[in-house]
Amino acid sequence: MTPDNSGPPGVYVVTGSASGMGYEVAAKLSAAGHRVIGVDQRDADVIADLSTPAGRESAVAAVLAAAAGSLTGAVLAAGLGPGGGRERSRLIVEVNFFGVVELLGGWRDALAASGDAKVVVFSSNSTTTVPAVPRRTIKALLDGNGDRAVASLRLHGRVGPVMAYAASKIAVSRWVRRRATSPAWAGAGIRLNALAPGAILTPLLEEQLASPTESKAVQRFPVPIGGYGDPDKLADWAVFMLSDAADFLCGSVIFVDGGSDAYFRPDDWPRAVPLLRLPAYLLRFWRFGRRSG
Repeated sequence: MTPDNSGPPGVYVVTGSASGMGYEVAAKLSAAGHRVIGVDQRDADVIADLSTPAGRESAVAAVLAAAAGSLTGAVLAAGLGPGGGRERSRLIVEVNFFGVVELLGGWRDALAASGDAKVVVFSSNSTTTVPAVPRRTIKALLDGNGDRAVASLRLHGRVGPVMAYAASKIAVSRWVRRRATSPAWAGAGIRLNALAPGAILTPLLEEQLASPTESKAVQRFPVPIGGYGDPDKLADWAVFMLSDAADFLCGSVIFVDGGSDAYFRPDDWPRAVPLLRLPAYLLRFWRFGRRSG
């Protein structure tokens, strides 16, 4: 099932389809002859507020009804960046984390029904370039406790939304990697991966550049190749990750960020399994053999 004109038309759901990278992905899939079910707060097939449990539930149900129970693929591009307002941190974790994992949980059976589905979750290079992100915030999100995640950021003051954004993207990336190789996902023929953009000239980045408190930091942020990324070209990456060429791609987080991640941590990755983790490694090795057998 390829998202181009060489294969049969598919049915794809794209969140955040009204603007930015989600819009570009939806446009490319539609241009290739596929049916796209867009999800956003406006100008979409499914109008839903992903910052609330009720909004997420309605999005799940509406997409399943529109797709008649079978999805070729999904692109989770909806997201909020750091910004002002007392409730910004809460909105960020609700949309960026729960607006991904709850929707995918609700669509999993429809993705499995296609027999060869691809899912792309939009992560961020903030997962590796923002320092001192609170571990307790990440853990709270992975435990499904949004209230605790928000409470863990209260002492961070004005940088709370920055930490919330990075924590939400770290948590969603780990969620992807934890589930991607499981029988419920890989075993069901679903390829689950994440795309981690850097500074891409989307409405989210334009909002930061227009902010007196954020613009200087954004402009000074290291991008070795210079400039900002093009949303249209980032969409090509997402479409590639939905294609047959990505059949062997599973549980990966692909950085497309102009070299920022490599600049900050050139020697951090790849890294061999440390000796202290050898018992856990061997246990997982044994468990997989038992599962395969």
